[in-house]
Amino acid sequence: MTKKLSISLLIIAIIVIPCVLCAGSASVTFLVKTANIDSTLKLFITGNQAQLSNWNPGRTVLKKIGTNQWAISVNFTKGTEIEYKFTRGSWATEPVDESGNLFQNFKLLIKGDTTVIHEFQYWKNETQPAKSTITGNLNYHRQMKAFGVAPRDIVVWLPPGYDTGSDQRYPVLYMHDGQNIFDANTASFGTEWRIDETADSLIRSGVIQPLIIVGIYNTRHRTLEYADTKLGKKYRRFVIQKLKPYIDKHYRTLPDRNHTTVGGSSMGGLVSFMLVWENDNVFSKAICMSPAFKIEELDYVTTVQNYKGSKKNIQIYIDNGGIELETQLQPGIDEMVTALKQKGYRQNIEYFWFKDKNASHFESDWGKRMPWVLIQFFKTK
Repeated sequence: MTKKLSISLLIIAIIVIPCVLCAGSASVTFLVKTANIDSTLKLFITGNQAQLSNWNPGRTVLKKIGTNQWAISVNFTKGTEIEYKFTRGSWATEPVDESGNLFQNFKLLIKGDTTVIHEFQYWKNETQPAKSTITGNLNYHRQMKAFGVAPRDIVVWLPPGYDTGSDQRYPVLYMHDGQNIFDANTASFGTEWRIDETADSLIRSGVIQPLIIVGIYNTRHRTLEYADTKLGKKYRRFVIQKLKPYIDKHYRTLPDRNHTTVGGSSMGGLVSFMLVWENDNVFSKAICMSPAFKIEELDYVTTVQNYKGSKKNIQIYIDNGGIELETQLQPGIDEMVTALKQKGYRQNIEYFWFKDKNASHFESDWGKRMPWVLIQFFKTK
């Protein structure tokens, strides 16, 4: 579907009451008109703010105000950039276009009191399983837990040739937000990283060595688990002391630090940096895409600046885009790169930094940058 058609289907009108950008709050009313939906069902909004349940698809419910019409009013601080979607209670029940494709996040800069009207005509049918987008073999380990963190699923991608009877052992890449990396049907926003396709192609072409990729699902506590908090320390302990030993026991891994990498995006990029920085005896490399190093209440830059120990034998890949939220992350990324330089880390040797000025804060953009990272960290010798 073209961009023009998407707009005509989804956004019927946006009515903005003029307001000068200033301190204070503004009320946003979301009015949704629907078709092809049971009027007795509930409709939910979710997004990137606490008022929108931090992407929980079944928490913030709209009120039915008429035949096939729902609405909700939410207050935000002026100047806030919000992203949001609608569901019928789960990611399996999002609206889709006439071809059955999911829509990307709706976005809005809060300037003043605003009413946004959406109209949806088609819905994803949760009773019909969607076509798998997985390439290769995945093993699932359900509801793993330890050390007081919420249980979560673990998914393990095995490289081509793993099941041929060989005793070959493999390096391992641990990835946060694991439901988003292999399969669009489990991805939070319906778009995956396509790491399985990328790795499979690079391995079969002989560009990179075969590796095992472990996806660690997130939970509703994602923000606290991926930050430098008490729960974050428990999560990192879970990864190091519970998950990694389990993977090393049940799969043919190369368990030493030189063959163990961790990666993620946004908050997942932050926790990946923390894991390699604080546990360089376990991990030797970290992939930090669009990392939240220093923004709002988050600040891991100061931790690195205050470090007085010897230089760590690690490699860190850092990148970011240049659109919307990416611009807010830029100052913290710049400060972290400067801090690494001041600590003696050399660009393109111990750390790498890349900016894609046309990229946004989204799974498909992170996935596009994965080939270079995999080649850099896992290239054939």
